[in-house]
Amino acid sequence: MATLRRSLLRLRQTLMLSDPRSPVSLRSHVGSISRFYSGHGSVDVDLSDEESKRRLHNRLLYRSRQRGFLELDLVLGAWVEENIRAMDQLHIRALMDVLDLENPDLWKWLTGQEQPTEAVKINPVFCAIQSKVMSNLNSHAAPETRANPGQPWIRGWDDKKGVGGGPKYGNQ
Repeated sequence: MATLRRSLLRLRQTLMLSDPRSPVSLRSHVGSISRFYSGHGSVDVDLSDEESKRRLHNRLLYRSRQRGFLELDLVLGAWVEENIRAMDQLHIRALMDVLDLENPDLWKWLTGQEQPTEAVKINPVFCAIQSKVMSNLNSHAAPETRANPGQPWIRGWDDKKGVGGGPKYGNQ
């Protein structure tokens, strides 16, 4: 999805540069795909009536559950489902910004493996989600099972192959 967004942005820039006199709407060229890109204010957050609000909530809930990164699908989907109804326009835009982040970076930032950028650190939705994730980690996982802050958690499945009596092949 992120690759598609970058391609659409490049297309938009190319179209804008080809004829700077005419304003080109990305939405007119790519249809509904542009609704999923929220950077630079391209999506209108319409909470004026119940139908618009329902559509927006459903779209954001779908985006939070269908990222293609199982851990984020579960964490973001549950958090958005719990909180979307109480969010105002400012928080919905903040959620859109979080949903526009790349999966590997977002996961590392939410779990404390890496420090997020300043723009992400001040996002109220990111802070709330990170607080929930860290609370769950502290409640359900012993600190010694996790890597030190700033270090990746994932080790290779055969890190100990052939070392200290470990298996010679695979993860036996």
